[in-house]
Formats: sequence, C-alpha cells, structure tokens
Amino acid sequence: MFVLAIDTALAACSAAVLDTETDSIVAGDSLLMERGHAETLIPLVEQVMAAAGLDFEHLARIAVTIGPGSFTGLRVGLSAARGFGLTSNRPVVGVTTLAALAAPYLAQDDAVPVVTAIDARHGHVFLQMFGVGARTLIAPRVTSVREAARSVAIGAVRLVGSGAALVAEAWPPAEQPPLLVDETPAPDVAWVARLGAVADPEAAEPRPLYLRSPDAKPQDKARVARR
Repeated sequence: MFVLAIDTALAACSAAVLDTETDSIVAGDSLLMERGHAETLIPLVEQVMAAAGLDFEHLARIAVTIGPGSFTGLRVGLSAARGFGLTSNRPVVGVTTLAALAAPYLAQDDAVPVVTAIDARHGHVFLQMFGVGARTLIAPRVTSVREAARSVAIGAVRLVGSGAALVAEAWPPAEQPPLLVDETPAPDVAWVARLGAVADPEAAEPRPLYLRSPDAKPQDKARVARR
C-alpha cells in the first residue's frame, strides 16, 4: 500500500510517498524553513504525487505530524491532510514529532534509550524518552531544560532534536554524558510515513498535540468595547 506523509510541524516542509510492500520512498522532498509552510505545502505535495505517478485514490492512508511544534505549522499540515483525506475518502492518522525524531535511532538499536528534545524556547523543551522496544519511559511533556537533563540522565542515552544540545549543556556533571547529541531540526518524513503506516487510525487521530498554551495571547486591555 502507499502512504502519503506530510510534516510542517517544525523547521521543514516535507512530503513523501511510502510503498509499504518494499519499505521504500517512491518520491519525496523536504525543504528547511521556519515560515512559509502554507504557501509551500500544496505545490510540494502535488510535485511529490506527480513524481510518484500516483493519484490520491491510489493511497491507503495519509499520515501527518501532529506536534508538538509550531502552532501555525501544525495547523497548515493538519488542515491539508484532513482536506486530502476528505476529498479522497482516505483515513488520516497523526504521528508525533517526538516519535518520528526518535524512530530511526530506535530502529537501529532499541537497547539504548532515545530522548527527543525539541526547543520550546524560553529555557524549555518538549520532551519524551523511549526505552527498550520503543517503550515510553517519560511521556510527552514540556519542561525546563535543566529539569529535562536531570530526568533523563540515567546512564547511556542518545539525544535527538533541536533541543538536544540544550539538554546536553545542562547535563549533571556527575552523570554519564550522552552517547549521541543530534540537533536535527525536523523529523525525516520517511519515518513519519513508516509510523503512519502501522498506526491504528482509531488511536492515532489527526489532532494537534500542543503540550502548552500559545505564546500569543489576546490583548484584553486594548480590546475595543462593543456597542
């Protein structure tokens, strides 16, 4: 079966088509960007689908990253995925950015824990820790960089994500340092597709995983009174 994967949650705009029978990417592209996802995503998906030689009716499902990440980026990806799913009558499944970032390292070796840390700004990170068999040791959360380092410094671990270096810098000096610090800014969309291919549509709903309130808040004091 073919799975279309979309990621606009972090610092990239990505799309790819996975052939699950061969576990190969038929076509895909990823553009690093902090802004401009809304203008870039639809043409990118059209380009990838054309390169794959497929129409949407050939897809078995659509996978999309649900966060944590940029509020604007998440809405762009989720809206597009839901729209594609609605018009093609195909299921849409959600994949967290935390799981997608960790997936290639867990596939390579799941005996050594993987910690995903995404820079949440203001001295905080979005965090999740995976252990043997990809079992969740620390559930997705937003926490201070210092507290993140204290909570995951339990021996040999690997750090991945845009906040990985921040956590490594705050590492307790008495603990074994991380075996790996990978500051990759966004997940490999191929792994979004792979995780989406095996996800349970009933459990992996395409709903945003925010973990915290948005930074932008209404300016109540400047609100114009209604007549």
